[in-house]
Amino acid sequence: MSGNGKTAIVTGAGSGVGRAVALALQGAGYNVALAGRRLDALEDTAGMAKTGGGAMLAVPTDVGKAAEVDALFDSVKKSFGRLDVLFNNAGMGTPAIPMDELTTEQWQAVVDVNLTGSFLCAQRAMRMMKEQKPQGGRIINNGSISAHAPRPNSAPYTSTKHAITGLTKSISLDGRPFDIVCSQIDIGNAVTPMTERMVEGEGVPQANGSMMVEPRMDVAHVASSVLYMAGLPLEANVQFMTVMATKMPFVGRG
Repeated sequence: MSGNGKTAIVTGAGSGVGRAVALALQGAGYNVALAGRRLDALEDTAGMAKTGGGAMLAVPTDVGKAAEVDALFDSVKKSFGRLDVLFNNAGMGTPAIPMDELTTEQWQAVVDVNLTGSFLCAQRAMRMMKEQKPQGGRIINNGSISAHAPRPNSAPYTSTKHAITGLTKSISLDGRPFDIVCSQIDIGNAVTPMTERMVEGEGVPQANGSMMVEPRMDVAHVASSVLYMAGLPLEANVQFMTVMATKMPFVGRG
């Protein structure tokens, strides 16, 4: 394989948005470290690598555990020498049940992955980007439409995604002196296993109490958007981008 000399880490790379973005980056010449909990899923992603693209490295990682995040970044430094892009994508939710019925354990599990995991990966990325020469790099956080508005019965997921917006702004500010740039992409209804429930049966609950089958869009549009953000020179940034199914019920009242 040949590459462009740049390296990216994609978390949650074993399926869905993470897999699509990892393959887009690899096809564009990035060496890509694939992070996720399941080695078999990461290897499946690596097996889809495009001829002529960058190298792929599967590193099983629970992003909510600091020691495993340390091991991920150590592997990337050893294998590729530097880091140019981190796509903080790993995420999870809880069952859509009333907030008062959620357990503390369910809440904590979402916080550990969505928020603490994103923080730990960003923290290690900033350390690496500060130390490398040339200095700097780009962190792209997966925010979600839920960074703007909740779905019914989604307090843990929505809370963490709102928090990602604060993390994005803090990284942007604190990374500025070191050419560390931070962006956020908010995705609405990409076709992935996570959104299958939106087109099954009556669909998913709406804010007005009804059920609705919701339009979805090809996940390739997410991948091309992240690839565009990643490819900008460090003096330019897409601070926030929303890419969504045009007819999904996001803008408006319900």
